[in-house]
This record gives sequence, C-alpha cells and structure tokens, in this order.
Amino acid sequence: MTRNIYEQHLDRNDANYLPLTPLTYLRRSAQVYPDRIAQIHGDRRITWAETYERCRRFASALQKQGIGLGDTVAVMAPNVPALFEAHFAVLMVGGVLNALNTRLDAAALTFILNHGEAKVLITDRELNDVMKDAVADLGRDIFVVDIDDPEYTGDNDHLGTVEYEDFIAAGDPGYEWSYPADEWQACCLNYTSGTTGNPKGVVYSHRGAYLISTGNALAWNIPSHPVYLWTLPMFHCNGWGFPWTVAMVAGTSVCLRRVDAGNIFRAIAEHKVNHFCGAPIVLGMLINATAEQRRNFDHPVKVMTAGAPPPAAVLLKMEREGFDVTHVYGLTECYGPAVVCAPQDGWSLLADEVRAETKSRQGVPYHMLEDLMVADAGTLEPVPRDGETMGEVFMRGNLIMKGYLKNPDATDAAFAGGWFHTGDLGVWHPDGYIQLKDRSKDVIISGGENISSIEVEGVLYKHPAVITAAVVAKPDEKWGETPCAFVELKPGVEVTADEIIAFCRERLAKFKCPRYVVFGDIPKTSTGKIQKFKLRDMLPED
Repeated sequence: MTRNIYEQHLDRNDANYLPLTPLTYLRRSAQVYPDRIAQIHGDRRITWAETYERCRRFASALQKQGIGLGDTVAVMAPNVPALFEAHFAVLMVGGVLNALNTRLDAAALTFILNHGEAKVLITDRELNDVMKDAVADLGRDIFVVDIDDPEYTGDNDHLGTVEYEDFIAAGDPGYEWSYPADEWQACCLNYTSGTTGNPKGVVYSHRGAYLISTGNALAWNIPSHPVYLWTLPMFHCNGWGFPWTVAMVAGTSVCLRRVDAGNIFRAIAEHKVNHFCGAPIVLGMLINATAEQRRNFDHPVKVMTAGAPPPAAVLLKMEREGFDVTHVYGLTECYGPAVVCAPQDGWSLLADEVRAETKSRQGVPYHMLEDLMVADAGTLEPVPRDGETMGEVFMRGNLIMKGYLKNPDATDAAFAGGWFHTGDLGVWHPDGYIQLKDRSKDVIISGGENISSIEVEGVLYKHPAVITAAVVAKPDEKWGETPCAFVELKPGVEVTADEIIAFCRERLAKFKCPRYVVFGDIPKTSTGKIQKFKLRDMLPED
C-alpha cells in the first residue's frame, strides 16, 4: 500500500521525538534559573541548580545500590526535601517511586512493601517506630536509608545503615540520567485507601506525570516562580503532581512537617506563600484558627482544594478570609485532580451564597483529560444535563492510570466499556459542569428515596457551631435506612442534637434530615478525608 505524502520520510527520530517525562522540567529550571530557590525547609535554602545536582547524586547512589528499570523505591516521610527529590531521582534510574502514607499501620505497610516489591526503603526517623515493625514482618531483607531531618526533634532510633545526606553525597553529581525508553514506562506506585480490603496499587506513567503537572499549571493559571506551600502530603497521588508542576514553573517549594493553622499562616506571612493545596479539613483549620495562630498578610493566596466535596459554607468563609479557592476533583486513579470548577466571568456578579454553591461543584475536565461524563452505570448512556438525574461519573484520557498492579480483574472492571469507572455518583448541569452527590456506597436509601449525604453535610456546615460534619446511613426497621450525623463542634460551643436537627429541617425536606446526631471527633485519613467506614462502626444503638 502506498503511503500518503505525510507518511513519506517524515518518521520519528532522535531529533524530533523524545518520550514525555517530568524530568525535563527539573533540568530546564536548573539550567534557566540555577540560582532561584527551589526548596525552603527550616533554615535551609536549596537552589534549582543544587536540587538538580542532589537528585543526580541521589540517582547515582540508587544505581550503585542496584536500582534500575522497574525497581521500586519506597519513601516513608513527611513533606521534606528528601521526598521532593525522590520524585526526580528515582525516575532518573528508571525506577518506580512508592511514596508511603505516613499514617498507615505496620501491617498495611508490610503488605504494600511486599506487594510493590520495594528494594530500597528511605524512611524519616520520626516514623521509624512503625517502620521497624513493618520491616520486621517483611520476611526478606531490604536496604534502608534514614532521613535524619534537623527539623525533627524527637529521639527515635535509626533503622537503616546510612543517613540520607551521606547516601546521596556518595553519588555522582554529574550522573547522566536517561529518558525512559517509552513514555508509558511506569514511574510511580500509589495505593488506594483499602477501606474494604487490601489496598490496590495504582501505577502511573512518565507520560501521565508529565501531563498532570502541565494540567495543574493550566487549570490553576500558575505564573512563573510561585511560592508553593506543602500542606498537601506528597505521598497523596504524588502531591497531585505538584513536585513536577513546581519544577515546571521554577517555583519555590516550602516544606512543612507539621500541618496546622499556625504553621500555615506563619509560612504565608514569612515566605510570601501564594499557592497551596489541601482537603476541606485544611480550609477548616484556617477559618477556625485562633487569634494566636493567625498572621497578617497583604498578598493574594490561591488555594486548590479537593479530597471531598467542599461545603459551600466553607468556601464562602475562605473567600471572606481573603483566600481565592479553586475546587478540583479526582481520584488516585487519575493522578489526583482531573476535573476543575473553572470560574466563569459572570460568577462574580452572583450573590455570595449562590456563588459559593456554584463554586462547590466539581466542574469540567482538565485540559489533559479528554472526556468526562455522568452516565448510567450499566449502559454507559449519558444522563440528561438537567442537574437532577443521578448517574455515575466516568472519565477517559491521558490522566488515567496504567492500571492496578498485579490485579488484572480490578483493572478490567475499572476500564470496562472504554471508560474509567469512578464509583462516584453525581449530576450533570446544563452548563456542562458535573456535581457529585455521593459515593455509590454512601447514598442513603430511606423509604425508597435516595438521600445524598453530601447535601445533608452541606447544610450541617452552615451551622455556626459546626467545624466538621459527616452523614452515614443508619439501619432502620421502618425506613430501611435513615441519616445519622456525626458532628465536631467549635471549641467552647455547646449545641444539642435537637437544635442540629431543627436547623436541618429549616433547610431540607424532612426525610433528608438526620434523626440521630453524634458529637465528637470524626476519624479522618492523613489527607483529610473522613473515614465513613469507621463512622458506620460508631453508629448509636436505638
């Protein structure tokens, strides 16, 4: 068959094609902005040139340890330079970075280390108590490197045979890393929460990592040289891709070991932080901060939030505090954020409450996500764009994972019909914006009526005494299920269950209102997601 004219001697070659990888962002920033500060951690200031050299030393040291193509390197650390640098160094040798959740127990960590077949473990000394138990149960040897961070003031023992700074110092500063042979090559491994069994290992590619980092910059309109505060754990979907995004725009990463309102306000004021990410729980910290925790700042601060649908009341309070909040939505399986509530010009003219409700929707696809729809879970037939008809949220495109490690059945189920099945339920508005209504497992069916726990929670957050709220189904002999509200109150504030219920009845149909209210601390993951499976074990008796 004769090829058309555009297929004749116009092939890919080394001059016109290189696999996409976020490593190019690091190299460029080091070349173009060598003296700009890349990392701030306590009293340390590390430039982009120094960061690039440290990553090359790190990669060289890993190679000397036998790490190469397809080998897993696990890192257990808070947001410190070692974890930031691992997002580049591990990829430089063809390895796969497995950033571990710092709140997991030893049994879960042992499972992950073995399932991912980690050959090297890099662990912060503060976390060595749990890692000691996890390593002891591995049933095999693993090379361990300790991070002895000067910002850690505790006295935990070392677990490894070498400290991180000594480990990378032994590496070659001129190490010549290579592009991946194929941009589809795996670069990162992240584990889902595993609330219904062992967690699933989500595999990312160099291509996807490159595109999510680019998508972040486009979706958030990030300028060159932002000052980015690490309130979001870097282990969570690789920090939503922001280690690579910050490198792309030659920004400054301000590390934060302890995420609390005081530390956030202090960093904003002292380092002129102008961007940070976090779950709604982080927003709650800020709007409920004490006078002692607050600091004055006079520059704009952009906040990206996801992890759970943010209540409109919280968004409105953040806006009044001077923060510009962008709401995004995604899952581990789509590199973190893949959907953004892109602002429209007319929204500024809306009344405060209406604007906040509008901005609380999940939104439209990222630039790098090709398709998004709300559809019937069985037929994949899109639902009407009426803002009322419920369906499952589906995605497809270049921001979707390679698949689940060693789990072909789960991978095939997730990709059935040529779409990624999120398991989230939502509606599609006439303007094309989607809005979540619940996880499929969290919908409350009471007397044959579906109740969105998110809708009820949104009302509870409007109560002036409430800091955090979560609603789950409680079995009921008459109705099948009925809403039960778990509520955290502001310090020093008292309110009764009857008052909470009455507040809801003024704003919701009666059948949607909680019949039970439980006061106290609400269990959350390290990224601020409320653990509803634990709340179901805490349901009150009749």
